[in-house]
Amino acid sequence: MFYAYKKTKNLLVYINEKLKSDGVSPSYDEMRKSLSLKSKSGIHRLISALEERGFIKRLAHKARALEVVKLPENASVKDLFNNFTPSLIKGGLDDVKKTKENFIPLIGKIAAGLPIEAIEEHHEDIPCPPGTKNPDDFYALKVEGDSMIDAGIHDGDTVIIKKTSTAENGKIVVALIDNHEATLKRYRKKSNAIALESANPAYETRIFGPERIKIQGVLSSLYRNF
Repeated sequence: MFYAYKKTKNLLVYINEKLKSDGVSPSYDEMRKSLSLKSKSGIHRLISALEERGFIKRLAHKARALEVVKLPENASVKDLFNNFTPSLIKGGLDDVKKTKENFIPLIGKIAAGLPIEAIEEHHEDIPCPPGTKNPDDFYALKVEGDSMIDAGIHDGDTVIIKKTSTAENGKIVVALIDNHEATLKRYRKKSNAIALESANPAYETRIFGPERIKIQGVLSSLYRNF
C-alpha cells in the first residue's frame, strides 16, 4: 500500500514560510512539531529527500541554514532500468491502442532517489503495455528523481509494476520502507540485510534490516513521452 507524500510538500512549504517570516530556517524540532511527527529521524529523511530532488540546499558552515530553491509548482520530473532492461514503450501513452479491457490504474508517484511518501490514489487509468496478459496483475506509477538514470529510468517516466511481495536479487522493485516511505531501487538481499541500490554514482546504497522492507512490486516496463 502507498501513503500520502503530503508531508514532504508540507515540510517544504513550512520551511519557506519560516524563512520569509523569521529570516532563518526552523529547527528540526520545530519541523517535527509542524508535521506532528514523533521523532526527528523522519525530518532528517524528508530533508534529505528534498535536497536530493533539488527543492532545497544546505548552506555550508552555517547551523540551521537551508535555502528553498524551488517550490512544488516549479518542479520538474525524469527515467529507469536494472541489470536487465525493461521494455521501453516509445511514443508515450497516446500512441498505445486503447480498449476497455486494456487499462491499468495509475495510483501515484514513486521516488527514484531518496524515499518519498507515496499515496495509493486512483488518479486515472492508462493503457496496458502491448502483450500484457492480465492487467489486474499490474499498476503504474509516475517517477520522480534521477537516482536510477544509469539504469534508464528518467524523471517523468511512467513505470509499469507487476504486483509481487518477493523479488530476485538485481531486480528493480518498489520497496516500502518502515511502512510509510516508498522508493524505486535495485534490490539486493545478503544474509540479514537488504540493500536498495541506486543507478547513479551521486547516490549511496542504503542498507536496511529485512523487517523494515516490504516489496510492493517489480518493474516490468515503462512509458516515456518524447
